[in-house]
Amino acid sequence: MLILSCPSKLRMLEEMLRKSLPQALQVIMNINRGNPVGHEAVVDAWPEFKAVLTRPRKEVIIFEILWGLLFSTGNKDGMFEALTEAAAARKVQLTATPYVTYVHPDPSKIPEHQLDPGFTLSSLNSSHIDQLNTTWLPGGNTEHSRRYLADMVQYFPSACVQDSSGQVVSWSLMHPVAAGDHAYTLPSYRGKHFFPVAFRALSMQIQAAGYPMYGCVALNNVRMQNVMDNCGFQRVSELCLLCQFAPALKEKWSLLPSTCRQSCQ
Repeated sequence: MLILSCPSKLRMLEEMLRKSLPQALQVIMNINRGNPVGHEAVVDAWPEFKAVLTRPRKEVIIFEILWGLLFSTGNKDGMFEALTEAAAARKVQLTATPYVTYVHPDPSKIPEHQLDPGFTLSSLNSSHIDQLNTTWLPGGNTEHSRRYLADMVQYFPSACVQDSSGQVVSWSLMHPVAAGDHAYTLPSYRGKHFFPVAFRALSMQIQAAGYPMYGCVALNNVRMQNVMDNCGFQRVSELCLLCQFAPALKEKWSLLPSTCRQSCQ
C-alpha cells in the first residue's frame, strides 16, 4: 500500500473518485480541504489503483468516528466480510443498515421558502450538542455520540432554524464523508418548511466548499424520502449499507478499524 502525500496526486485522486459518485465516498475531499479529521490516503497502486483507504494519521489524534463506511449492497470484493472480520478482531460491534442514497446535481435549485416572522437561519454551535444527541437515534444518546456530534459541529458545515427565544427547531449538518447528515425538525414544528430552509443553506455551504451534494435516508423513513424528492434530489438505484461500529464493553474507540474503504471500479 502507498501513502499519497503529494497535493497534486491527492487532487488527481479526488477527480477520479468524483466520477464514481456516490459509490465512491468523498472522504478524500476532506484531506484536500484542510483535513479536519487528520486522515491520510492510502492506495494499493498508483496511478492505476483499485482500492482507496483513508485512515487516521499515526501522529494525529482525531475525533472519534461513530459511522464507519458506506458502500454498495453488492458487497463488492468481499468488503463486508472484511469489515466483519476486522470488527471481530478489534472487539467492536458492527451493525449494517440499508439506506437510500440521493444526489443533487445543483443545490442552488432546491426550492426556497421564506421563514415565518420570529424565526432565523443560523449555524449550529456547541450549545446545541445535547439537543442533537437526544434526537439522533443512531447514536443512542451516549457520551460517545455526544463527542462525535460536537466534533462534527466544530469541524464541518451546519445550518439550523431558531425561534425567537434562540431554541433550535430544525437543523442539518455535514457528515465526515461529506454527506448531508443528522437532519431533524422538532415534531411540533414540522410541516412549516423549516427543514428545507436549513437543508438548502447547508447544501449551498457544501457546494461552495467544492463538495458534491448527496445524502442517505433510511428505508423506513418515507417522510424524509418525500422531502428529498421534493427538494429535487435524484435517487440512486443501488441501495447502500451504512455500517456502525460500537465499542464492546469498555473497549476504546481507538480500536476502530479505518473508517472508509473505497473502490472506483
